[in-house]
Amino acid sequence: MYQLLNLINSLENVLQKTVGVESISLRISNNPSFDFQINNLVKFQNHKDIKKIENSFSEIIKNEILIKNFDITDTYFVNLEVDVEQFSNNFDKIKKYIKVQYPKTILLDYGGPNIGKPLHVGHLRSLNIGRSLYHIYTMAGHKVISDIHMGDWGMPIAQIITYIEAKKVDFENINIDDLEKIYPEASKLYLKDDEFKNLAQTNNKRLNENDSKILRKWEKLKKISIESIKKTLKTLGHEFDLWMGESDVNHLIPTMIKKLESEGKISLDDGAYVSNFLSDPKILITKSDGSYLYLTTDLATVLNRIKQNKIDKTLYIVDKRQNLHFEQLIKSLNYFGFGAGEYHHVAFGTINDSNGNPYKTREGDAKKLEDLFKETSLQIKKINSELDNETNKLLTNTVLTFSDLKTNRMTDYKFDLEKFTNISGKTGIYVQYALVRAKKLLKSSSIDSGNINLNISDFDESDLNLVRGLVKFEYYFNLALENNEPHHLADYLYELSNLFNSMYQNENILENKKETIKLNKLKISEYFISYSALLMECLGLEPVEKM
Repeated sequence: MYQLLNLINSLENVLQKTVGVESISLRISNNPSFDFQINNLVKFQNHKDIKKIENSFSEIIKNEILIKNFDITDTYFVNLEVDVEQFSNNFDKIKKYIKVQYPKTILLDYGGPNIGKPLHVGHLRSLNIGRSLYHIYTMAGHKVISDIHMGDWGMPIAQIITYIEAKKVDFENINIDDLEKIYPEASKLYLKDDEFKNLAQTNNKRLNENDSKILRKWEKLKKISIESIKKTLKTLGHEFDLWMGESDVNHLIPTMIKKLESEGKISLDDGAYVSNFLSDPKILITKSDGSYLYLTTDLATVLNRIKQNKIDKTLYIVDKRQNLHFEQLIKSLNYFGFGAGEYHHVAFGTINDSNGNPYKTREGDAKKLEDLFKETSLQIKKINSELDNETNKLLTNTVLTFSDLKTNRMTDYKFDLEKFTNISGKTGIYVQYALVRAKKLLKSSSIDSGNINLNISDFDESDLNLVRGLVKFEYYFNLALENNEPHHLADYLYELSNLFNSMYQNENILENKKETIKLNKLKISEYFISYSALLMECLGLEPVEKM
């Protein structure tokens, strides 16, 4: 934490001089009387200089103005209680404190739709996690680039075109509804009809050779699909900086293969190019028939990206079922020397139905995001029919986002629409309602909260609990940033909303006869509004003005 950086540095210096270890980790305290704890001393409790270390720690902590009280247990857990008065003086500066010292360029690869297929429930987690990380990294001061990385080339496209030709589909008047029906039918036909398979392979070859007739059809299919995808994304509140696809890098692959072969990084093995990096299983770079794999295209995509931007870190926000693919990709990128940046697979689990099975329609297809949005919107309308359309839309997206991000990304979760639209409990509706309440309170007071100074001596328990909660913003923000885990911020937003509601429901704030108590609660509410809005921004939620 930036605000406790001097303290942490001083404690690290003590450890470095005595035991040769210099890293101090701050955690939320397990003891409710304290705010933070340090566990680093526990493993040194039998060290010959442990008492000397304890005394040094005590002297340093005593002199830290931001710490009100501390305790070092018999087993050397260090518990810290912050001075809320000192911390509250800096609540307005939180956006400065969460900025990193050395900003980087971060590329987020997520979304991954395919031509001819609608965005479905399987895309939701990638979109939500990706958007949240985009906002978190941006708020930390990094330059962030988002790329939707479309599947717009290769055999799936050839199959669609072959189906259109074979079934004499009216190509000039084809629309997205037609494409959504054609895609699965073409895939099935490719697997069971050898003649269709041969025709599709021929069309795929023509596509790779830039045949003008095939390219014209491909361009139209791509245009129709992108228009549909953008429409759905706009409804769901998602935007992308780049709309690059496999087609943008396909022409780079032959040169890439030739160069890697000349460098001795890949070699032919039964017709297929295989990486010379020792790995089990072997890492295939191309198929034995010369056609490309997802890995081939992903390698070329990295080459294309580093030509256009100096990228320090790339995050692939993709389903954990693709672990092997990204393990092989990252090994290959490092082995081939493709850029000096970092590459990470930000994996996540699946969205399931009430029985724990992947969430699908009654027909067994993946549910379209457009349909999921409509169902959620209707459920919210049932609960409150008086909401205007814009508020309903924002709350619908809140439900679809918060219910996703409150779950650790590696964990599968069950989508329960009734539960997720409840105004009580750990829901997006609940955190929105807490913020609306706080704003209404300030507005009703007709007092300029900007001119209020907190009077700590008049704090009651609910005031103190909320302020102590606000102190932890920087900690949870860094936790989410360092681990690419937005759920820490969703949990924290819910915690703050709970603490605010406890303060709000404890009494009628505006009718309190003691002015300092009333002003305290209004000022704390102002801080809650500010922090809640920041957390919502991090999560990709847009605050509503009324409910």
